[in-house]
Amino acid sequence: MESLLVSTGVVALAEIGDKTQLLAFILAARFKKPVPIVAGILVATLVNHGLAGALGAWITSVLSPEVMRWVLGASFIGMAIWTLIPDKIEEEETTVAGHLGVFGATLVTFFLAEMGDKTQIATVALAAHYPSPFMVVAGTTLGMLIADVPAVFVGNKFAEKIPMKLVHTIAAGIFAVMGVLTLLKVDQILG
Repeated sequence: MESLLVSTGVVALAEIGDKTQLLAFILAARFKKPVPIVAGILVATLVNHGLAGALGAWITSVLSPEVMRWVLGASFIGMAIWTLIPDKIEEEETTVAGHLGVFGATLVTFFLAEMGDKTQIATVALAAHYPSPFMVVAGTTLGMLIADVPAVFVGNKFAEKIPMKLVHTIAAGIFAVMGVLTLLKVDQILG
């Protein structure tokens, strides 16, 4: 259950102000059809984070526990730093989808926008850290929906009221703590 809760919380916080949340705002403004947009976000995230979770699980099978600890610790600390860097959305990410309909446009643009994005990388690291990649993927997908669904329904007015710097600082702090605890083997000390 911890893997689900941590994955949900970390990704929900990291997603606020992220380029995929900005993409949700743009798609909502362009198409004004929230249900197929939300469905596209869900499917794109499940596929993208499912692949990331499988990669994280595979990594644990090929690296020794000691190497894995250092890779994960460094990854979480790297995610903390990356979370503090503001995202921008590229124009081509919003123009890809003109011929695919609302669901297809959302599916393709979200899937592509998530490739190499901090929430995808976080999913890999979390799936490598926790024993249940399925729970991690469920949590990261839920976190994406928690952050992006309100963006679809409320739009930019919602984003203007959120203290983005504070949210990113909190998310970065969580990643940093996870990195330090991993490097210090705190789970072994506590468990």
